[in-house]
Amino acid sequence: MGSSISTKEVDDHVFGFVLFNDWSARDIQTWEYVPLGPFLSKNFGSTISPWIVTMDALEPFRVAGPKQEPTVLPYLAFEGQNNFDISLEVQLQPENEEATTVCQSNYKYLYWNVNQQLAHHTVNGCNIQVGDLCASGTISGSTPDSFGSLLELTWNGQRPLQLGNGQQRKFIEDGDTVILRGFAEKDHVRIGFGECKGKILPAL
Repeated sequence: MGSSISTKEVDDHVFGFVLFNDWSARDIQTWEYVPLGPFLSKNFGSTISPWIVTMDALEPFRVAGPKQEPTVLPYLAFEGQNNFDISLEVQLQPENEEATTVCQSNYKYLYWNVNQQLAHHTVNGCNIQVGDLCASGTISGSTPDSFGSLLELTWNGQRPLQLGNGQQRKFIEDGDTVILRGFAEKDHVRIGFGECKGKILPAL
């Protein structure tokens, strides 16, 4: 506590990656974020994939991230390639129905890489401990089918998603299952993350 981690030191502090779904109740969040800020809309549940893919395993899949403009502050400057080519897919499955792929994105689109995120998290002396889980934030690409949240995919509910069974979705409904999958592949080597899967049940 009281010290910071530079972008050069981050690799010594990150063990690996998982898929992570921090469920957001967007209807509550819309009401809550001004002036309170998101809290009740995001504090009720999270889902992670079943195992950790280590940084060593991901080393061959390093790529450059998006160009950052304007130039970042000195503590966020970094060297090398700190994004990863990890293909991501999200499916939505209504109860007793087939799943429909609603998003295909990639970790390489992340604007702030893991080195910058951890450096920013600790620059004011905020401590980290072994076992801490830090989420990257929504990962959206540049095309409509690569947007990383239903809020974006449906243009805030203005353009409902068409599911394979003919149903539409503006937001997730009770009984829906959300499935995240991810893998990195290069030179005939493929590393998977397993499924990050959760089902929405009715409130008590």
